[in-house]
Amino acid sequence: MVSMKIFEELLQAISCRQTVVLCTVIETDRSVPRKAGAKMLVYDDGSTFGTIGGGEMEFRVISAARESISEKKSRQLSYTLVDPSQGDPGVCGGDVTIYLEPFMPQTTILILGAGHIGKAVSELSSWLGYKVIVWDDREDVITTFAGEGETLTGDLATAIEEELIDEHTRVVIVTRNADVDCKVLPLIIQTPAAYIGLMGSTQRWKVVREKLMGSGMRTEELERIATPIGIEIAAESPEEIAVSILAEVIAGDNIS
Repeated sequence: MVSMKIFEELLQAISCRQTVVLCTVIETDRSVPRKAGAKMLVYDDGSTFGTIGGGEMEFRVISAARESISEKKSRQLSYTLVDPSQGDPGVCGGDVTIYLEPFMPQTTILILGAGHIGKAVSELSSWLGYKVIVWDDREDVITTFAGEGETLTGDLATAIEEELIDEHTRVVIVTRNADVDCKVLPLIIQTPAAYIGLMGSTQRWKVVREKLMGSGMRTEELERIATPIGIEIAAESPEEIAVSILAEVIAGDNIS
């Protein structure tokens, strides 16, 4: 019987936005230390919860689990418990098949700017299955926001402290003007967000860049900002621009 503790730990990891791999013995033959159904969790730092039998086999499964995190893909392993060619001194003599299933934190799209484009991006992001958070410094705009997702207003620094911005966060900056861009970018650039995209013309970016450099932002920090945001598809409407933006986000995620 599988202990419910393993599922409790898995749910806890997911709720805390931890990356974890569920390793399950799905088939065995002959003598093996654990039967089908045995489970183990492997975290991205290599730590574990539970066991699928220990020894050299478990060591290799942990290594493979960490690879599955990097690849963001499930995989199936077959292992013979006596394998001298691999330096395995095991004496069980059986075969075991293990399925590795990575659980990655849900990607968050943090949208700064709740105008027409922010609304379109929120709706498309939600449809694509992302967690959506929309921020705007104008309380009246947020109050009447008709898009998708959680809404935040007020001081962005406070909002960032309250919301976990991590490597699974993609930031889409579609504010109303360059002044707001200059206020939010120094805060966002300090986070580990995997993507920071900024909407605006070449001239607007020139103004923003000069102000940020004048305030001490380093060149390597500025290089993290994707601008103009989105892939080039000659987009005009807010909905078309949203497609362009999310296409860039998806491409970056799939290529990395």
